[in-house]
Amino acid sequence: MSPPSSEPHVVEDIRGLVQLMSDGTVRRSADPASFPLVDADDADGDGDDGSGVEWKDVTWSREHDLNARLYRPRHLGAANDARIPVVAYLHGGGAGGGFFCLGSGRCPGPHGWCLRLAAELPAVVLSFDYRLAPEHRLPAAQEDGAEAMAWLGAHAAHDPWLADAADFARVFVAGASAGSNIAHHVVARFGKTGLGPPVRIRGSVLLTPAMAGAARTRAEAAAPDPNAALTTDMIDRYARLFLPPGATRDHPAINLSGPEAPTLGAVATPPLLVVAAGRDVLRDRHAQYAQRIKGEWGKEVEYAELAGVGHGFSEADDPWTPRADELVRLVRRFVVAHMDAE
Repeated sequence: MSPPSSEPHVVEDIRGLVQLMSDGTVRRSADPASFPLVDADDADGDGDDGSGVEWKDVTWSREHDLNARLYRPRHLGAANDARIPVVAYLHGGGAGGGFFCLGSGRCPGPHGWCLRLAAELPAVVLSFDYRLAPEHRLPAAQEDGAEAMAWLGAHAAHDPWLADAADFARVFVAGASAGSNIAHHVVARFGKTGLGPPVRIRGSVLLTPAMAGAARTRAEAAAPDPNAALTTDMIDRYARLFLPPGATRDHPAINLSGPEAPTLGAVATPPLLVVAAGRDVLRDRHAQYAQRIKGEWGKEVEYAELAGVGHGFSEADDPWTPRADELVRLVRRFVVAHMDAE
């Protein structure tokens, strides 16, 4: 009789892209086709694909080897005195959510969405990467979000590529899925002015934010939609990979308005735009979050639910669909309404 194998085996598997092994190691797919990136070499010159937007990549955290992709409309430069708002953006994990375990701002979905934001708001967009689970469990991603904003403040006046076009007194913090969860934590920590001059946060845009909770909502408890990009079972699987050991789904890093979440009543938070998706299993949780932020904590919240789309649709789908057009109009209205408000 042969002895039992001591080889590590797969404990958790995310579509073959990320595997947690029994010895605690993590295997990530090395196949570029499984998670493609848009490189600066794919564009003409220093990043202009004909969209009227130029971009460049920088390393914002050498300690953790984290990159940011910076976008600005090409027609704005040093000769133009009219500086435009800044969007600090945090990506999601693509189709299926990828809750804190997958993704990069250089993936086609967030890249295409940031191109649209830069061109059509218009805005200077800084798209930040952050550490991923399970190698780095929460709150690592939220800590990176806070450090990214500090990096933004430190570089605001010193990088001509940014300073020539960007008005850092009109900053909006935005994200999709896991990225909008991080954006929530950023505004909860810094409020409007906690980063200090020249940075002032005027608003936050949360697109289908990644959330969970120990108690199921009606949508989470219902039979899963066979065509859904994200299901309750998938959320549970991700939670086993991103939560700290021993934590439940009510951990305040993921249940943003749950029983363990700190109150925001004393924080001078900027206005929030919360966008839910009609086919997202998290839609009830998004509505509850907006209701508590507004009703119990007295914050300014605009809530919208778009029909016919699922979780993370702004990054997972074609960025030029009619629903994406509607979302761009919604975000632009919000930015214009609040970029000069006190």
